[in-house]
Amino acid sequence: MLHIVLFEPEIPQNTGNIMRTCVAIGAQLHLIEPMGFKLDEKRLKRSALDYYEHIAYKVYKNYVEFEKANKGRYFFLTRYGKKSYTEFDYKAIDQDIYLIFGKESTGVEKHILANHLDSCYRIPTTDKVRSLNLSNCVALVSYEVLRQLDFPDLIKTEPETHKGKDFLDQFINEDDI
Repeated sequence: MLHIVLFEPEIPQNTGNIMRTCVAIGAQLHLIEPMGFKLDEKRLKRSALDYYEHIAYKVYKNYVEFEKANKGRYFFLTRYGKKSYTEFDYKAIDQDIYLIFGKESTGVEKHILANHLDSCYRIPTTDKVRSLNLSNCVALVSYEVLRQLDFPDLIKTEPETHKGKDFLDQFINEDDI
């Protein structure tokens, strides 16, 4: 199972977007306090849209509580990582995968990262930016993990519960072909 972990998130809109991504990919969300917002905040729910009721999440008082409760393979996403998140073969893992992302202003606490150096990865960028938007990073890295695993339990076409895989067929104009 894929788990998304937010270490002390500060911006409700980012967390709301991440919640929507977690629903889309079937991932469990873990939120480590303190957070810069309350979970019932309007901005958070607006970003999560009408998917809020489908979100599977847990809240922890601190990182130690999170670590005690969750066993699996941890991947820390940080600008200090010395290897790219794409350099790992996620198919080789036979346990739960935890992608851990830090708070928007300062990331994961440096002593936690230092104690997990072999598990620190980065998203390659130019030297013009320190980091990317948190919700973009979560989507980018989680979809790479899922791509390598061939998108387990995800639908690869528009589901019939929405518009259906043949929805665009009704717009075919024979004269344009």
